[in-house]
Amino acid sequence: MGGDPRHVGIIMDGNGRWAEDRGLPRIEGHRRGADSVRDIVRYARERELAALTLYAFSEQNWARPVDEVAALMDLLRDYLTSERAEIMDHDIRLVSVGAIDRLPQTVREPLDALVRDSAENRHLTLCLALSYGGQESLVEAARCLGSEIEAGRLRAEQIDLPRLAAALQTGRLGLPPLDLVVRTSGEQRLSNFLLWESAYAELYFTDVPWPAFRREHFALALDDYAQRQRRYGLTGAQVGGIE
Repeated sequence: MGGDPRHVGIIMDGNGRWAEDRGLPRIEGHRRGADSVRDIVRYARERELAALTLYAFSEQNWARPVDEVAALMDLLRDYLTSERAEIMDHDIRLVSVGAIDRLPQTVREPLDALVRDSAENRHLTLCLALSYGGQESLVEAARCLGSEIEAGRLRAEQIDLPRLAAALQTGRLGLPPLDLVVRTSGEQRLSNFLLWESAYAELYFTDVPWPAFRREHFALALDDYAQRQRRYGLTGAQVGGIE
């Protein structure tokens, strides 16, 4: 049994369904979801988590209707602009993973500026997974290692678990190991989110849709995590120190 996790990843699911259930346009669910992001980031800082990774936009989300994608990009730009002062004032380091070069310039400019300006902040690392896919990130890491082999700086037999982990974007950013994955809105799958990093992460699923998810719901997830025994393939007796 332990305390709070150091690194939590959240699959923020249910925005569109939350809106549709209320007869609202899907984008209204995403707008309400932005309020949840603000509250959860603040609470993560108050609980002194080391890192929080939010699955904000997947590689597969590009296949959604064009108007919905455009509206999501507008919301992302607005978030990066409106939250800049809070991120800087509260010592939060912002980073991102994913195919960032696919994002429109209107998003990349405030994102790049905030990543650069918050680089020395240390209280919490907030990682936005944007145009991100876990399988795609593994392919990118494999290509990076392949390039090292082609250049003669690496032999294939030197590739091991730590070297591959370090080649992933999360590894290059220095994010701590992922301890807990939370998914909202009732679905129980990873949906291509931090697949390598989730190998030994605890999973927590809740029926609460993301637009309604607030710190009291996050607190339940963290408290549930604290009651779990993380064994990493060992027996409970081994982990507990029982002879």
